[in-house]
Amino acid sequence: MLAVGAGATAAVLAAGMGTSAFAATVFSDNFADGDAAGWSKSGGTWAVSGGVLSQSNSGSELARQFAGDTGWTDYQVQARVRPDAFGSSSGLVGLAARSGSSTKMYRLALLGSGRAELQAVNGSQVTAIGSASVGAGTGTWYTLRIEAAGSTIRGFVNGTQIAAGSNSLAGSGRIGLVTAYAGGSFDDVAVDTGGTTPTTPPPTTAPPTSTPPPTTPPPTTAPPTTPPPTGSWPTPTSSVKVDATIQVSSSGLDGGMKRYYGIGDGGQSESQDPMFVLAAGATLRNVIIGAPAGDGVHCEGNCTLVNVWWEDVGEDAATFRGGTTYTVDGGGARSASDKVFQHNGGGTVYIKNFRVESAGKLYRGCGNCSTSYQRHVVMDNVTATSTKVLAGINTNWGDTARFSRITILNDPSRSTRICVKYQGVPKGSEPTEIGEGADGVNCFYSASDITYR
Repeated sequence: MLAVGAGATAAVLAAGMGTSAFAATVFSDNFADGDAAGWSKSGGTWAVSGGVLSQSNSGSELARQFAGDTGWTDYQVQARVRPDAFGSSSGLVGLAARSGSSTKMYRLALLGSGRAELQAVNGSQVTAIGSASVGAGTGTWYTLRIEAAGSTIRGFVNGTQIAAGSNSLAGSGRIGLVTAYAGGSFDDVAVDTGGTTPTTPPPTTAPPTSTPPPTTPPPTTAPPTTPPPTGSWPTPTSSVKVDATIQVSSSGLDGGMKRYYGIGDGGQSESQDPMFVLAAGATLRNVIIGAPAGDGVHCEGNCTLVNVWWEDVGEDAATFRGGTTYTVDGGGARSASDKVFQHNGGGTVYIKNFRVESAGKLYRGCGNCSTSYQRHVVMDNVTATSTKVLAGINTNWGDTARFSRITILNDPSRSTRICVKYQGVPKGSEPTEIGEGADGVNCFYSASDITYR
């Protein structure tokens, strides 16, 4: 049995990490801050207690937490993992690497049979790269590590290699903590890379000054040349009750103006499941998102949202996680007590022909994510009503925000803040507001770009 007691954990971690060719630590989380901020939940019942992240529903078919960046290629991920209960003979608790989507990844799993298996997972198709008997049992901590270098994938349990092989399923992706028909706990997650992932802001090149052509077909009707209408919101053609996250492939989804609702609690609680998860290159169009809607839309790579309407934003309307280019064209969002659009990955978010009502911030570049990026936002032809801030950016990381054809309604005191600047900080800390307003360096607009009505 390759069991590790609590007292031996630090030694195994040091030994396992110290012999690796992956030298630069780009991510770590020991959950000592008492939350799972920076992680994205899909399924299961998750909570942080005593500095440990646990999934307690052993009947959940598949529960996952993802973190990191879809652009990560060659790296190792290591974590302490404890099976707490196996709900069936097919139960597993494990660690994932190169998660290109919520169902595509390399997984090192502790099985209810007592074996550890390194797997290539592509939806329901699971290919075993290799396995070994490790006497895995409930209530005991194990140190799992996956190393991915090119097509070579290796799995380690407590510093001992249990499997290795060549596999080309996934060339890049995020890390993940996974259970299936099992309860499990996780701690001391760390990612090392040979330098393929930026730990400092990328080059300080300014974003385009105009919106690039979309990477998917444009709407069948031309976008308006004047501010979006301020009248009634669209009427849904029908309603669809959603009980589990809808995965949207790169071929996209046209909702036909149906209202989708039913995930989450309708509030601001963290780590709610998203309504839609868009694969890289996907377009979501002609959708009305009702309440509750959980964490709205997650873009795992480049994505386009066309004529999407949020009737009542819960946690966030959309989160841009991986990729370099995200486009929001048409539609609107209202009743967002905090943010409408959350930008966690790198690259540029384009927001055009859009309406926002009763919101805290229309856009926020993440100020304390696990990985820091330089982020950009370009807004054109946006109408805002009862919205406190249009964009919040982190100037110390070189973020920029550009504005044109902005219309602000019913704000005689001009209290709407256009561009608010923050000092970005590491995960676990809170960003500090350091200023606001056009400066020609980070915030780009002039008086003629803003119209008050």
